[in-house]
Amino acid sequence: MTTELLYSAAINNFNESFSVIQNFGLGMVVSCILGYFISIIYKYKNSYSKSFVITLALLPMIVQTVITLVNGNLVTGVAVMGAFSLIRFRSAPGGAKEITAIFMAMAVGLAVGTGYYLLAFVFVLLIGTANIIYEKLDIGKSKENEKLLKITIPEDLDYETLFDDILCEYLNSWELIQVKTTDMGSLFKLSYQVCFKENMNSKAFIDELRCRNGNLEIALSRSLIKDNEL
Repeated sequence: MTTELLYSAAINNFNESFSVIQNFGLGMVVSCILGYFISIIYKYKNSYSKSFVITLALLPMIVQTVITLVNGNLVTGVAVMGAFSLIRFRSAPGGAKEITAIFMAMAVGLAVGTGYYLLAFVFVLLIGTANIIYEKLDIGKSKENEKLLKITIPEDLDYETLFDDILCEYLNSWELIQVKTTDMGSLFKLSYQVCFKENMNSKAFIDELRCRNGNLEIALSRSLIKDNEL
């Protein structure tokens, strides 16, 4: 009788283990497919590196494995959350799109790890469609006349009104967004968001600024505030 019970228990344990492995394997396949689609979505109209795209493709499988291992254990779950929180402080800061893609991949891994395969597919489909629509609509795109202007001046100049007449001549609007000291406080670096008037000559504008700031460094770039500065 004891032998039969042991044999029955062994069979049940084997069936249970096989079922767990089968579900885990299916989840890995689903995570791999969805991770691949997430990487494709991210690559649409974005600059990217191969290493980051591969990371996005693998991340759902990694998160799914973690969720499978936790399996409702509160203590293990808290430990895993602590481990994931360290990643933020051990990695370089990313842009808004990179962070969105990472959260998307983690959400897919969570859904697959908890058995919501269909929800994961629908989630990727909806987010991917929304991403393409928003890119087509150019939501948040900067105007062509908007620039980022950086001017270096000596510390003894009053930057509050120093360039007002030049700015009024060439610009529709401007805003001083940052003042920063450099060279042991001997210089100021001013950052402006500016919007040029139509058909204005940017070289003439810079030449007049150079005469006013003592021919120190001036930078004029097309982008305003980059995603990784948010």
